[in-house]
Amino acid sequence: MSAIRIKLTSGLVGKRQDQVKVVRALGLRKFGSEVVHQDSPTIRGMVNKVSHLISVAPAETKK
Repeated sequence: MSAIRIKLTSGLVGKRQDQVKVVRALGLRKFGSEVVHQDSPTIRGMVNKVSHLISVAPAETKK
Protein backbone atom coordinates (compact mmCIF):
# COMPACT_ATOMS: atom_id res chain seq x y z
CA MET A 1 0.00 0.00 0.00
CA SER A 2 1.30 3.48 -0.83
CA ALA A 3 1.85 6.31 1.61
CA ILE A 4 1.10 10.03 1.34
CA ARG A 5 2.83 12.98 3.01
CA ILE A 6 0.43 15.65 4.30
CA LYS A 7 1.65 19.15 5.19
CA LEU A 8 -0.37 21.91 6.89
CA THR A 9 0.05 24.97 4.64
CA SER A 10 -2.51 27.31 6.19
CA GLY A 11 -3.23 28.45 9.71
CA LEU A 12 -6.32 27.32 11.58
CA VAL A 13 -7.31 30.64 13.14
CA GLY A 14 -10.84 31.54 12.07
CA LYS A 15 -11.54 28.19 10.42
CA ARG A 16 -14.70 26.18 11.09
CA GLN A 17 -14.54 23.85 14.07
CA ASP A 18 -15.18 20.71 12.00
CA GLN A 19 -12.21 21.56 9.75
CA VAL A 20 -9.97 22.11 12.79
CA LYS A 21 -11.02 18.73 14.18
CA VAL A 22 -10.20 16.95 10.90
CA VAL A 23 -6.76 18.58 10.75
CA ARG A 24 -6.07 17.57 14.35
CA ALA A 25 -7.29 14.01 13.66
CA LEU A 26 -4.79 13.78 10.80
CA GLY A 27 -2.06 14.48 13.36
CA LEU A 28 -1.22 18.02 12.23
CA ARG A 29 -0.65 20.55 14.98
CA LYS A 30 1.26 23.65 13.89
CA PHE A 31 1.55 25.52 10.60
CA GLY A 32 4.15 23.69 8.51
CA SER A 33 3.89 20.37 10.35
CA GLU A 34 3.98 17.16 8.29
CA VAL A 35 2.72 13.62 8.76
CA VAL A 36 2.84 10.44 6.69
CA HIS A 37 -0.25 8.22 6.44
CA GLN A 38 -1.09 5.10 4.48
CA ASP A 39 -3.28 5.97 1.51
CA SER A 40 -6.77 4.73 2.36
CA PRO A 41 -10.34 5.85 1.60
CA THR A 42 -10.71 7.18 5.15
CA ILE A 43 -7.60 9.35 4.94
CA ARG A 44 -8.54 10.51 1.42
CA GLY A 45 -11.96 11.62 2.68
CA MET A 46 -10.34 13.64 5.45
CA VAL A 47 -7.89 15.16 2.96
CA ASN A 48 -10.73 16.16 0.63
CA LYS A 49 -12.56 17.92 3.46
CA VAL A 50 -9.60 20.20 4.26
CA SER A 51 -7.83 20.25 0.89
CA HIS A 52 -7.64 24.06 0.94
CA LEU A 53 -5.58 23.95 4.17
CA ILE A 54 -3.07 21.22 3.32
CA SER A 55 -0.79 19.94 0.58
CA VAL A 56 -0.48 16.26 -0.30
CA ALA A 57 2.44 14.48 -1.95
CA PRO A 58 3.46 10.84 -2.34
CA ALA A 59 5.86 9.60 0.33
CA GLU A 60 8.65 7.10 -0.05
CA THR A 61 8.17 4.06 2.14
CA LYS A 62 10.92 1.88 3.54
CA LYS A 63 10.61 -1.80 2.73
